[in-house]
Amino acid sequence: MRRIYLDNNATTSIHPEVAEAIRPFLNGLYGNPSSIHFAGREVRATYDAARQSIAEMIAANTGEIVITSCGSEANNHAIKGIAGAAGDKKGHIITSTVEHPAVLNVCRHLETRGFAVTYIPVDGFGCVDPDDVRDAIRKDTILVSIMYANNETGTVMPIREITDAAHARGVPVHSDMVQALGKVKVDMKDLGVDLASFSGHKVYAPKGIGALYVRDGIVLDNLIHGGHQEGGRRAGTENVIGIVAFGKACEIAGKHAEEYAANMERLRKRLLDGILEKIDHVRLNGHPTARLPNTLNLSFEFVESESLLFSLDRKGIAVSSGSACSSGSDEPSHVLLAMGIPGAVCQSALRFSLGWGNTEDDVGCVLEVLPDIVGRLRAMSPLYRK
Repeated sequence: MRRIYLDNNATTSIHPEVAEAIRPFLNGLYGNPSSIHFAGREVRATYDAARQSIAEMIAANTGEIVITSCGSEANNHAIKGIAGAAGDKKGHIITSTVEHPAVLNVCRHLETRGFAVTYIPVDGFGCVDPDDVRDAIRKDTILVSIMYANNETGTVMPIREITDAAHARGVPVHSDMVQALGKVKVDMKDLGVDLASFSGHKVYAPKGIGALYVRDGIVLDNLIHGGHQEGGRRAGTENVIGIVAFGKACEIAGKHAEEYAANMERLRKRLLDGILEKIDHVRLNGHPTARLPNTLNLSFEFVESESLLFSLDRKGIAVSSGSACSSGSDEPSHVLLAMGIPGAVCQSALRFSLGWGNTEDDVGCVLEVLPDIVGRLRAMSPLYRK
């Protein structure tokens, strides 16, 4: 049976060029890059070059890149690092209601430690209003943390305007940019943020590698204490294979970003137009234009997403009902609920997230089987009337 993978916001395959780049480090090149002998020196240069590739991808300096194990660790380091640097004064943090759990749950944890948190609401498109951020800033505000692009809906936030509003009051800004990297332009100088989180496995590198951008001059408390690695900011023996892979993935994305984005947007548009033409009572969730080129979140009313997922899976088509980190939960998506979408409609949502390897034939196959699946499931619903 043919398999079609349309869940690239959950994770991506390893790009063939990335796999080739790390092959030497699975065999002969095994040294610790912190060692001064030949085995360490053999890997150090490649390790440093990979860090440079990551920095160039986001228009940053190499000294502003802290290697982490994943995007969740980067989010934790950024938010807890700012909170820790505040010392006994505690303080106030601003975030949004549609953030990834790796931000929301960190903020909820800090509330138990005496910090105050304001959760900014979003509009019906899932977008944060910069004026709401500006109005929420207090004298004791120590951080604003707003994602660049939402992992469930693909909505892209007005980060530059949010950053300007926060900086006007002297407040630093962190942004979870895990889903944005490789899909839209990510330029630290243009966006102006002080901290940003990234993950390798969203851009065709292996799982287990991430990065935190820390603008020069930003003071963070360490999340992990120990050795001297990462300039003393993140202890632990360096993940050479991971960073080489992440660096190569960024190099590839930097060369082909516009091509990949244009192809994914074309396929996404064909998928959306085809679904709307063939199936009634379908709702687009997220902003119609300010969105990632690869992400499509749709609610198929009168049908539960779990039934759709299982039916598509039996046809060899992999999609999701939202964030992979919320998989297994019976609760409706917190992102869609925050957008004011009724619970029943939230529970009929599917996320299609395209990748660089998807084709016209993939989209055609989905458009061929999905209408029959939806029709069959709706026929069993007493609420559905065509």
